[in-house]
Amino acid sequence: MVRIKDVAREAGVAASTVSLVMNKKGYVSEATRAKVEAAMKKLNYVPSEVARNLSLNRTNTIGVILPSISHPFFGEVVEALEAALYEQNYKMMLCCTQHKENAERTFVEMLKRRTMDGIIMGAHSLDVSLYDNIKQPIVAFDRFLNEDIPIVHCDHQQGGRMAAEALLNQGCRHVVEIVGYQGVSTPANEYHFMAADILQTHGATVHMLEMPWNAFTYSDFMDAARELFQKYPEADGIWGADLAISACLNVAVSVGRKVPEDLKLVAYDGTAVTRMGPQPITAVRQPIEGLCRLAVQKIIHMVNEEQDDSPWVLPPAMLKGETC
Repeated sequence: MVRIKDVAREAGVAASTVSLVMNKKGYVSEATRAKVEAAMKKLNYVPSEVARNLSLNRTNTIGVILPSISHPFFGEVVEALEAALYEQNYKMMLCCTQHKENAERTFVEMLKRRTMDGIIMGAHSLDVSLYDNIKQPIVAFDRFLNEDIPIVHCDHQQGGRMAAEALLNQGCRHVVEIVGYQGVSTPANEYHFMAADILQTHGATVHMLEMPWNAFTYSDFMDAARELFQKYPEADGIWGADLAISACLNVAVSVGRKVPEDLKLVAYDGTAVTRMGPQPITAVRQPIEGLCRLAVQKIIHMVNEEQDDSPWVLPPAMLKGETC
């Protein structure tokens, strides 16, 4: 195996000079740089990424913490984050926290030991104290961790307004919102509160059906949909996350409700799930790819200790469907 000392001997320079050329640090004359690069090419020298990262005190790896990639929203998030990191020559290390004790704590400890350069955190953490007094780079993805950790998220208030207006425009007077577990502190709660406020201001009755913590499987949402139709058979509008509304559409058919004739459905997230059935679901689309690119941009700027004045919030869009 060719070593950096072999390249230095071939080029007639010190090993430290070869290191400066490879890492593009410090001053090296063009003539010396040309000799080093010619020696590397002649000896077919491949720099050790591990050694290079150690010299820079970097790993070029970003940890990503999410609840579950089986959920369509988080599946799209993982794909978009990995692609954005790859474009910036970073690798992604993924941690899914659902059904795993201490997985999140283990990842945070890895960050403290500098096994990774930073973390993009989007799990439904109930113990946010894990993130107190951490000096290493962390960007929250739609989660509130503490006052010192910035959050990348969709403009959920605007999303809630879009959904409420869509339901009101179709004459809905009794709306049920399927909400996530309220023990998790997330800006996403704002879309439910905004929608409920607008609907109630216009005279509609609003009920909220709360999902259990870390309930992400389709069976969880089917259970919630069945409960909803039992508790609120008179509902004329339902809105919630994509899988929740997909489950409601399924159950509505089984109980004889006609969509959209006497029941309107609006989904939030707008993943591919809303486009896949025979009846496309009307949805508020979060800009998932844009949010992921923004999160990657932010975390890399933090790793490099660079200033970044770009916004942290992106607007949603309305996807037309056949359910509202």
